[in-house]
Amino acid sequence: MWHIIRRDASSILEDANVRESLPRYLAVMQDRTPAKFQVAKKLAVDFENTDSLQQLWQMHEKSLSEYKRLEREVDSQKTALKELEYPKRSFLDLKNEIAKRILTNCHFCTRRCNVNRIEGQKGYCQCGTQITVSSIFEHLGEEPELVPSGTIFTMGCTMRCLHCQNWTISQWFESGEVYSPQRLALMVEQLRRNGCRNANLVGGEPTPWLQQWLQTFKHVSLNIPVVWNSNTYYSEQTSELLAGFADVYLLDFKYANNECAERISNTPKYWETCTRNHSIAQKHGELIIRVLVLPGHLECCTKEILYWIAENLGRKTRVNIMFQYRPEWKSHEIPELRRRLTTTEMMRAVQLAKEAGLSNYIT
Repeated sequence: MWHIIRRDASSILEDANVRESLPRYLAVMQDRTPAKFQVAKKLAVDFENTDSLQQLWQMHEKSLSEYKRLEREVDSQKTALKELEYPKRSFLDLKNEIAKRILTNCHFCTRRCNVNRIEGQKGYCQCGTQITVSSIFEHLGEEPELVPSGTIFTMGCTMRCLHCQNWTISQWFESGEVYSPQRLALMVEQLRRNGCRNANLVGGEPTPWLQQWLQTFKHVSLNIPVVWNSNTYYSEQTSELLAGFADVYLLDFKYANNECAERISNTPKYWETCTRNHSIAQKHGELIIRVLVLPGHLECCTKEILYWIAENLGRKTRVNIMFQYRPEWKSHEIPELRRRLTTTEMMRAVQLAKEAGLSNYIT
């Protein structure tokens, strides 16, 4: 059915820009090479639960270099991953252990609430220790190269966008359903068996649930690309844990200055965080950037974002210029966000992408 609804999802696989910007994703999707989490499972790391967090991070830095070497060997078929035994403790286990420690002093996102979630404390995102899911389904509305996408919407968010289209999820107006890692892993595998090209971790926001996601993929046996579908407002520690786990970083880039970001989404240090995490994502995986065009923000935000991407990430970076904005939730509190985009604004956004020199964008 999806072949009829989204014909572009089939033809896009032959698109030269997509093949150049997302080669490893396509290889994993077509089972020609293993997903990063599968490689991480086979890399042995000798650590103990009694090791300090500092010691664990030191091991992580060393192991990341070893991981990159192993990934290159596997991708070039110099090493057959299936012939390697599962170690007693792996790189993925190390990531999970570090993430567990972070739960006791939570700083997965830029806010660094430092609450002890293990003891029941909750920070800005209001997430606990048991991953809570809003919905799981085969999404046909994503970028064509991702469709059909095995999308898992989790509750809670680290931002407070007044125009949020998923506000019932991000702000816990829904109750959601608690999943164990083992049960969620079975759902990921079922999505893959149903023909989904990837596991799309979204929300809300996946960042608060990073430990639970790492635990979940310990139990996933099938090969499936991990798409980290995020608002990009996460800490440096989270970006390090994502390296060697996320195959595709599907990242939002909403604002080009902290003033707009704080006024609309209550996100201090947004620009510094967002630019840093996009740069790190490109270093460790493959990148698709979503730029939601907001009414009245073409010059202050859209223009600066597109130029920054071209100058810092490259003109061939995969960018989705999104015209889906509609007034939702509390958008009435921001005067310019009380309406939808005009045709002139949409045309201006495309013009800005061309002027910036971007050659791999879609709308």
